[in-house]
Amino acid sequence: MKRILVVEDEDAIRGFVVVNLQRSGYTVVDAASGEQALEAYEAADGDFDVVLMDITLPGIDGFEVCRRLRAKSATLGLIFLTARTQEMDKVGGLMMGADDYVTKPFSPSELVARVDAVYRRVQLAAVSSRTAVIESGPFVLNTRSRTLHKNGRPIDLTQVEYQIVELLMQHHGAAMERTKILSEVWGTAVFTDAKIVDVNIRRLRVKIEDEPSSPQYIQTIWGYGYKWCP
Repeated sequence: MKRILVVEDEDAIRGFVVVNLQRSGYTVVDAASGEQALEAYEAADGDFDVVLMDITLPGIDGFEVCRRLRAKSATLGLIFLTARTQEMDKVGGLMMGADDYVTKPFSPSELVARVDAVYRRVQLAAVSSRTAVIESGPFVLNTRSRTLHKNGRPIDLTQVEYQIVELLMQHHGAAMERTKILSEVWGTAVFTDAKIVDVNIRRLRVKIEDEPSSPQYIQTIWGYGYKWCP
């Protein structure tokens, strides 16, 4: 069952989102505040695939809801609803563990495409049957369990972060263009800015590099993209 939690305090927007997701086959639970969202998540024992929420909420804001939910689950899909003027909020949300964002105003097709992309990512984590293990320097990537270890210690990754690492490690030593990473991880049907790749790379470096400010493993190819250096 495709279960999604929608968190939006504006009734008109929340109704629009709920109706369009239900038409696309999702079972929707909606909340009007951060507190209601956390209560709904606990009441369902975390049985959601995706959470779609506004950043600006009464009471507990979307950032704090994101932080608390990400602490409970690394595989939960998290998408922010943002206004066009909230550029720094978009970056902040991604750095806190969100998988994607949808900018208001949005069409039903864009909304559903973004939610579908994150939902597919969550399902890949749940049902992947691949057995390959990729080893590179101190890292071991298990594509069945979708986990990454460094020197035997697990690194806690979101599903977006995992997919980026997997893509780069599979093409180790080769420069990967930003737009290529974008299409492989987020999908060609999703309308988003390539800067989302940069934000996730920055977040990844904090987790895997010895010195994030002087990265050894994920190197920047200026004006082009990134490459994995084993």
